[in-house]
Amino acid sequence: MSTAQVTPMRPTCVLICALGGEGGGVLAEWLYGAAVRAGHAAQSTSVPGVAQRTGATTYYIEVWPQPASTHPGRRPVFSLNPVPGGVDLLVSSELLETARQVANGMVSADRTVVISSTARTLTTAEKMQPTDGRADTGALVAALQRHAKQAELLDLAALAQQAGTVISAVMLGAIAASGVLPFARGVYEDTIRAGGKGVEPSLRGFALAFDAVTRQREQRTAVEAALQPAPAPDLRALGRARVASYQDEAYARLYDERLDRFAAWPAVQQELARWLALWMAFDDIVRVAALKLAASRQARVRREVKAGDDEIVKLYDHFKPGVPEFAALLPERLAARLQAWDRRRVAAGRDPWALPLKVGTHTLRGALALRFVAGLKGWRRRGQRFAREQALIERWLAAVQAGAQRDPALGLELALCGRLIKGYGSTNERGQASLLHIVDVLATRDAATVRAAREAALADDAGRALDATLAAHGAPPRPPREQPVRFYRRKPVPAR
Repeated sequence: MSTAQVTPMRPTCVLICALGGEGGGVLAEWLYGAAVRAGHAAQSTSVPGVAQRTGATTYYIEVWPQPASTHPGRRPVFSLNPVPGGVDLLVSSELLETARQVANGMVSADRTVVISSTARTLTTAEKMQPTDGRADTGALVAALQRHAKQAELLDLAALAQQAGTVISAVMLGAIAASGVLPFARGVYEDTIRAGGKGVEPSLRGFALAFDAVTRQREQRTAVEAALQPAPAPDLRALGRARVASYQDEAYARLYDERLDRFAAWPAVQQELARWLALWMAFDDIVRVAALKLAASRQARVRREVKAGDDEIVKLYDHFKPGVPEFAALLPERLAARLQAWDRRRVAAGRDPWALPLKVGTHTLRGALALRFVAGLKGWRRRGQRFAREQALIERWLAAVQAGAQRDPALGLELALCGRLIKGYGSTNERGQASLLHIVDVLATRDAATVRAAREAALADDAGRALDATLAAHGAPPRPPREQPVRFYRRKPVPAR
């Protein structure tokens, strides 16, 4: 007599990770309510994160896969916390948080279905990097696909914005479509209706996510092919378009002429296409005014505040232009006089001159003021900063060309130094100073030395790592920058 092995039944384990304010608690209540509505035993617990971006709040739900009517008089025993490798469904509203749960061992390749938003909310550590400190999205996605049984990845935040609801409703729709829990779509929708608040937007978000995941599941082969790395963009075409939009077609032709000088070194030319365009389209008050007026910015603001089509949004922009911003658009002689006047102010112990402004971009007066500044594009060519930026660019390009003639690897490293030019104001000035110092003192060295100096310059804004690297390679240090020293008379403390 043979006996068939009976696989013991176990609960379906669901782990939800949500950031603060995203309605993770509501989502957990919906799942628990859907289970009860469908006649299944369930249990829900939560573990709060210690801070908004040092750990998501996690919600853990266990659901018995069969209705309670199939085992009368018997009640399952549930766990309070998930265990590594014992999660059937992991749902997360942020890609890096999802990867963090993978690192914690919660995801199993033979058991866990992952539903994750591809949207990112950058961590403080990512924002603090002087260069692009964002975690590699491609690496995060690859890790999920490698460790999960199945990964459903979509931009849940965009779907929530489209529906005008919170992301928890969208996450519920994705869960319903995944098929991990044995509930019909109507059970979830009835649970949302029972909440009584924001029902219609929540149902819209639920439907959008349900349909999106359903399409992904039905077209798995096509989606996986689409998720393969896209071909590299034509950086030269993108750079040329950026430069032409920034100034004019003549400026775009200058961009082409500069790149054509490096046709003999394709790798060098490819890198220059990116960094040269960014430097030639440097930020100034003209560009800032144009960006503030862009229709895409107005639409983004309305989406962020969730304004309806019939609602008025009042938008105020705060500016504080100083002498550098005004001098940038003046001819060299006038700009030099204005800058000398401001230096005398600072030497006398006063703050640099600046003009605080509060502009109502939504008003006719404010929009016309910004339109006037944005229309000064033609004045750039006559201004002091335009001439100085072009001279510095040519100084950099000459060093790259000379380095490439000596050694293509050296030319490539000097071209990559264009990464140091970024930001606005003092950030931009520090990057330029670092790049020019590397070009002046290391352009005749080898590629490895230039690479080490560039990476050191990107390591910290203060430049301590760059100074240490220069000293290690026997190069002269950067010249010290003048910093005003101010003394303040301390007011006497009255005797008590």
